[in-house]
Amino acid sequence: MDGEKIPVETTIPGRKPRIRHRGPDKYPLILKAARDLVASHGFREVQMSAIAETAGIAIGTLYRYFPAKTDLMIEVVSLTAQREVDVVAGIAMREGSAADRLGAAAWTFANRALRGRRMAHALVAEPVEPEVEAARLKYHRALARVFTTIIEQGVRTGEFPPQSERASADCIVGCLFEGLVGPLADTASDEPSLTAHAVAIITFCLRGVSGGPLTFVPQP
Repeated sequence: MDGEKIPVETTIPGRKPRIRHRGPDKYPLILKAARDLVASHGFREVQMSAIAETAGIAIGTLYRYFPAKTDLMIEVVSLTAQREVDVVAGIAMREGSAADRLGAAAWTFANRALRGRRMAHALVAEPVEPEVEAARLKYHRALARVFTTIIEQGVRTGEFPPQSERASADCIVGCLFEGLVGPLADTASDEPSLTAHAVAIITFCLRGVSGGPLTFVPQP
């Protein structure tokens, strides 16, 4: 790609430090148990008693780490979202045209979402408490910053026409989130139809950003 790369800001801000305790740290066990249960059942159906049982700890120990379920769900969102943003940001920093990297970054997000539908739906659309929703919005913004970086590079090199890079990135995130909500909620949908749907969304986004008749073809 011509031109100097712009660093991608990928950190999701605003996370509060977790409560720490002496003795063996149960935090990894708790987070794994909570994440696994959310990935299977969603936020609303997960109970603290089930998380403690799955982690193999006493319920009192769980509450010493996380005084409320909301605190734990915010941590699940923050850690899971940061992992997803990091993966997409890695695509953004690769060599290649801006259009190729934008398509690959969007496809990586969509493909990972479709392979982990329940967790992706929880991160995108499941009704949650306002505090958890605030954590999800930070995820949306961090993902949009990755797309903004790629679009800025494309505009700077003349590959994309002048535009509001931030607005275009927000539109891509909106298209991906809103366009995938139905498929993510429908566990009976078959993989080929889901893939075709995701490809159509990404093609639409690329055409909007590039101003041309681009067609996205996912790489194996």
